[in-house]
Amino acid sequence: MPIRYKIDILAGLKKAGYSSTRIRNEKLMGQATLTQIRRGELVSWMNIETICRLLNCQPGDIMEYVEEDTGE
Repeated sequence: MPIRYKIDILAGLKKAGYSSTRIRNEKLMGQATLTQIRRGELVSWMNIETICRLLNCQPGDIMEYVEEDTGE
C-alpha cells in the first residue's frame, strides 16, 4: 500500500491523553476504526480529521506516500 502511517497513531493518541477506552466512550471513533488503525490500515478522511484534531497536527504529519517497487 503506497500510503502508510508515519507514526504509531494509537501511541500518539495515548500520549495526548486519549486511551482507546476514552475514544470509544466519548464516541470519537468506533472500535472498528481503532482496529483498522492498529493493523496499519487506512481509515476515512473523517477519522483522519478527528486524529489530526486530537493530535493538533496535519495529515502529512501522520501519513506518507511511499512508492511501491513494481519490479519493472
